[in-house]
Amino acid sequence: MKQLMFSFLLLALAFRGSAQQVPQYSGNPVFPGWYADPEGTIFQQQYWIYPTYSDAYARQVFFDAFSSPDLINWTKHARILDTSAVRWARYAMWAPAIIQKGKQYFLFFGANDIQSDQETGGIGVAVADDPAGPYRDYLGKPLVDKFYNGAQPIDQFVFQDKDGQYYLIYGGWKHCNIARLKADFSGFIPFKDGTVFREITPDKYVEGPCMFMRNGKYYFMWSEGGWTGPDYCVAYAIADNPAGPFTRIGKILQSDPKVAKGAGHHSIIKVPKEDRWYIVYHRRPLTETAANSRETCMEELRFDEKGFILPVTITNTGVAAHPIKK
Repeated sequence: MKQLMFSFLLLALAFRGSAQQVPQYSGNPVFPGWYADPEGTIFQQQYWIYPTYSDAYARQVFFDAFSSPDLINWTKHARILDTSAVRWARYAMWAPAIIQKGKQYFLFFGANDIQSDQETGGIGVAVADDPAGPYRDYLGKPLVDKFYNGAQPIDQFVFQDKDGQYYLIYGGWKHCNIARLKADFSGFIPFKDGTVFREITPDKYVEGPCMFMRNGKYYFMWSEGGWTGPDYCVAYAIADNPAGPFTRIGKILQSDPKVAKGAGHHSIIKVPKEDRWYIVYHRRPLTETAANSRETCMEELRFDEKGFILPVTITNTGVAAHPIKK
């Protein structure tokens, strides 16, 4: 009897050990609630996501943020910035883009959904001493408040080049601009030809630009189609410098009629010290028809042997647990 009980104990321990080795997955969405336009990054050995609160424009008056040590367990940081801290912003606070410089965190955001140069709004900057905020208005006015080259001042992304130069890449209404940021983010440095806002719009571009570097190449990504429709998707190009020219290669993220629709407006996370990449994006559940019923999801981003991005399969599983190595 003792031998039999000992055998059962060993079997139970073995089963428990094997169960613990089964990978955990985030599931999609990675956290609850209607959130869109997610900006993913890594600060202080944690994953962070800064999304748009997806609701009617009049109720888009704040940003929440989410942090995780492992991609599985997420902590919500509520109202890291709202219109009470930005006198010129009234509503439609969109698409946060964030970057750390020194000991401070700079959050670039869109507000007011301006339709002409005569309206107040555009792209602003907020700053905080902690990634969870609270953030305060940095300039007291928009950084970009006009339509240059036809680009609506929304959907901002900040990219740091290998030489340390920061670029603002932005634009809606099917036009995309790039501009060289001053070191203190208070304005812009003209290009050598004297222009401040250089258009880099690729074929079929609509909105939601994103850029990263891998193996010395510049990957430029954007959203196509209509944000309320099933044709919303992500495409990309590759170039040898951040201003292009960028020739469209093709789609890498789109709807799946068996999983979700409206997959787009994304960002990219690279894990430090690893060639491991994630795409963070929003999509609309098949059961939803409301335009703002969007949720934040995540998948792995992979490349082929030539460096081209492999098409992403959207899933309900999400990504496996992956703590950041110290």
